[in-house]
Amino acid sequence: MTTLGLIGAGNIGSQLARLAAANGYDIVISNSRTPDTLSDLIHELGDNARAATPIEAAEAADIAVVTIPLKAIDQVPVEQLEGKIVIDTNNYYPQRDGNIAELDDESTTVSEMLQKLLPGSYVVKAFNNIAAADLTADARPADADDRRALPIAGDDEDSKASVVTFIEKLGFDVVDAGPLAEGWRFQRDTPAYGLKMTAEEIHPKLAEAKRYRDM
Repeated sequence: MTTLGLIGAGNIGSQLARLAAANGYDIVISNSRTPDTLSDLIHELGDNARAATPIEAAEAADIAVVTIPLKAIDQVPVEQLEGKIVIDTNNYYPQRDGNIAELDDESTTVSEMLQKLLPGSYVVKAFNNIAAADLTADARPADADDRRALPIAGDDEDSKASVVTFIEKLGFDVVDAGPLAEGWRFQRDTPAYGLKMTAEEIHPKLAEAKRYRDM
C-alpha cells in the first residue's frame, strides 16, 4: 500500500490526510511540535495513520508532501527525501514569510526554491490553488460532469505522472502547467487561483496568467 508522508499538519496537510486515508493510503503525518499533539487527528484518520517526526514521515513516504510555511523551508528533511516524489503545496506570503528577493523580482518560484533545497528529490507543485476545505468538499468520481481540475507543475515527467495518478484517485482531474518554472501560473493572486474550474475551464486561466503578469 502506498504511504503518504506529510511534513506539515495544518489546514492543507490535515485535509490531504483525511482525503488520502479515505482513498486507501497509509498516512504518516508530522508537524513542527511533537507527534502526541496529533493524537486527535490520528484517531479520526483510523488504523492506517500514525503521527511521527518530520524525519520519520520523510523516511516512510512513498510520496511526500511538504505543506509548511515557506519561512520554515530550511526545516525540511533533505537526506530522507532523496530519490522521492515531493509534492509542494506552498504559496509565498511576504507578511508571513518575510520578503524574499528572488520571489519579489520573479526570478524563481516557490517550488523551484524547494527543488534547489532538495536536489535529489522530484518536486511537483500541486494543491496550492485550492482552499483546504474544498479538498474534501469538491472531490468527485472520475465520471462526474462537474469534476474540479487542479493544476500541477514539475520538471520530471515520470514524477508528474505519479502525482497525476494520486490526484485523480483523490477525486480531481489534473492539468499539467509545465515545468516548475511555470508554477507561478497558479500561485496566489493569479486568474487560476482559488476558483472551482473543470479542466476545460482552467486552461485559458493558466494562459491568461502570462498577460496578467505582464501588466
